[in-house]
Amino acid sequence: MPDEKTGTHQPGHHSLPLPDYDHLPPGSLQHRVRTLDEPGLRKVLAYEEAHGNRLPVVEVLRARLQEPRGDAQPSGGSPLAPAPERAPPTPAPRCRPPPRAPR
Repeated sequence: MPDEKTGTHQPGHHSLPLPDYDHLPPGSLQHRVRTLDEPGLRKVLAYEEAHGNRLPVVEVLRARLQEPRGDAQPSGGSPLAPAPERAPPTPAPRCRPPPRAPR
């Protein structure tokens, strides 16, 4: 759907380069966007401005876009890698019967 202000198309959730973007806390976003190239950053910024428009998130994305373009390369991380804020699932504790009372 085109944006009313700019007339540009706003990306949908499923077209974002970070598949779990809507669930990322702003604190970890700064590290995750380092994996994105300029078109990916612009797509995420357009999505954020059209949806949540959270000032700290917009500032992080704009700052990353302003880094020197000649030397600013995406990091070697993967946007599909497990997020550090989510621990792997732990197995359920085994239930043990209560100890017997001494007779």
